[in-house]
Amino acid sequence: MSGATKFGFLIMLLLITGAVLAPALAPFDPDAISESEIQGPSARHWFGTDDLGRDLFSRALFGARISLTVGVVAVVIAVLIGTIGGALAGYYGGWLDGLIMRLVDIMLAFPSIFLILAIQTMLTPNIYNVMIVIGLTSWMGVSRLVRGEFLRIRELQYVEAARAIGCSDLRIIFRHILPNAAGPIIVAGTLGMAGAVLTESALSFLGLGVQPPLSSWGNMLMDSQAYMRDAPWLAIIPGLLILLTVLSLYFIGEGLREKLNVRD
Repeated sequence: MSGATKFGFLIMLLLITGAVLAPALAPFDPDAISESEIQGPSARHWFGTDDLGRDLFSRALFGARISLTVGVVAVVIAVLIGTIGGALAGYYGGWLDGLIMRLVDIMLAFPSIFLILAIQTMLTPNIYNVMIVIGLTSWMGVSRLVRGEFLRIRELQYVEAARAIGCSDLRIIFRHILPNAAGPIIVAGTLGMAGAVLTESALSFLGLGVQPPLSSWGNMLMDSQAYMRDAPWLAIIPGLLILLTVLSLYFIGEGLREKLNVRD
């Protein structure tokens, strides 16, 4: 395991621990408004306070909960859809393969961020819609990966033997082929989570993602725009947290790619 991968696992462990234990670790209510407006980092407020006097360290901890939850749920949705679609296309081939792959091509023809923005403007912005929309617009890469693995594995001798003894298609797909295609799915899910965190942050920054009073790193960045010159820490702290999260997930994904010997 490379040093970068170890660094990624360490940072993610710290972030997940902070997110899970946020109620116990946060020194203040993240939504509590006080008279300590725009204060820099200090012994009392480790990350300083924002324009409403809210403690940024507490908001960052609870923001980690939101950002990581959105990333995990969105990736689960994308992986489920992509795996089912890719498995059906790769195993059965023919017209079904053509239909699923043409749907993938159509989805990929639209820039994902513009597609997400268009859908979000038609919905009520909230955390649930954010997770669902990101998941429903991120499954295409997983589908192609799974299809490729199924096309390769379905021709192997042990799959032919399973057919010869009368195993059903569902048993062959889920018991014999899918476990051997898990490597690319795990890597794609890890890298996809990094993309989901970035997308959620962008949506929240634009006001189309997680809505106040819930705190996410994206809407913390949005709130900091008016104070970039006088209080740069308001933007630097959530920006660094997003950077560290995405970088760590990419390091983990690359480490898993090497460990699992996943081919591009």
